[in-house]
Amino acid sequence: MLPFPTRREFLKHTALGLAALPFMPELLAAPRTYTNPVYPGSMPDPFVLRHLGKYYAFGTTNRDTRTGRFFKVLTSTNLVDWKEVGGALVPPKGAENMEYWAPEVVYVNGTFYLYYSRGGGAIGATVGHQLHVATSKKPEGPYEDVATLEVPQSRFTIDAHPYQDTDGKWYLFYARDFIDSDNGFYPGTGLAVDRLINMTKLAGEERTVMRARHPWTLFEANRTMPLYENRTFAQWHTLEGPFVRRRAGRYYCFYSGSNFLTTNYGVDYLVADNILGPYSDAGAEKGARVLQYVPGKVRGPGHHSHVMGPDGKTEYLVYHAWDAGMKERQMCIDKLLWTAQGPRCQGPTYTPQPIP
Repeated sequence: MLPFPTRREFLKHTALGLAALPFMPELLAAPRTYTNPVYPGSMPDPFVLRHLGKYYAFGTTNRDTRTGRFFKVLTSTNLVDWKEVGGALVPPKGAENMEYWAPEVVYVNGTFYLYYSRGGGAIGATVGHQLHVATSKKPEGPYEDVATLEVPQSRFTIDAHPYQDTDGKWYLFYARDFIDSDNGFYPGTGLAVDRLINMTKLAGEERTVMRARHPWTLFEANRTMPLYENRTFAQWHTLEGPFVRRRAGRYYCFYSGSNFLTTNYGVDYLVADNILGPYSDAGAEKGARVLQYVPGKVRGPGHHSHVMGPDGKTEYLVYHAWDAGMKERQMCIDKLLWTAQGPRCQGPTYTPQPIP
């Protein structure tokens, strides 16, 4: 015989039993956590724009099969739960088979401006990347190419980062090749800045922000480069992915250094009292200080952007790191801390963390 002859009596008994339990609100409102990566698919060079309380993430990805556009776009309200919404950039005619790298977006006077580089691809390694800008009336796109931002002194220019100073003037930071070894610097990709006359035109007043001078930023030894008539460089170094923050009256230019495939790759920073420099990298002699690999856990963390969390106070680094098989670079987030020693990422983390 069943202990309760009817279903109604069973439910009544169950309800009475639950009511007798002590009320424990912490069980009902347990804090949520996240574990990196916050987006498990391919999302290299992630840039996140916060607009009207919503986050838009853009990454260096292949052409979207549904829209035919480049740069995957994700949306979120909390930096953790992301939804794919297609591709951002409509490729210009005749350039569909080129490579498209490192998108960044800013919103100015009703228009969204997407900065990126384009080059190489099926055309080959003798075609260097150059900077371009596209526009849209919606953050997710579609974006249409409107201008080339020429840097005539460089055959390879990538990683455009627009920055507005406190006086309202706009500047464009970027990474470009330097093939000389003047003043003890290594040949390789370094950082530069120029003033923007408007959102689609450079002033042509480039200043060097920083070039490689420490061993840890080595990209490749004995590198032969078709772009430079197959010249072989004994050491080719890389500084890339600039991102600028102003704090306490000083300018911090964050960047990623070394080869993105190696354990040296990570995020460091430069400091200046003026937007155009001179910038100092004192303290970066031995390796990246902001974000470094974790042996056996996190490899290749870098090429990041900064964004405020939903509370409007907590600053996060959004960066990529390799999956376990080094097949995809996935999007991760961690808090940025401003310490007495300088900015430091509270990570890279690979265990559960409090949700933003």
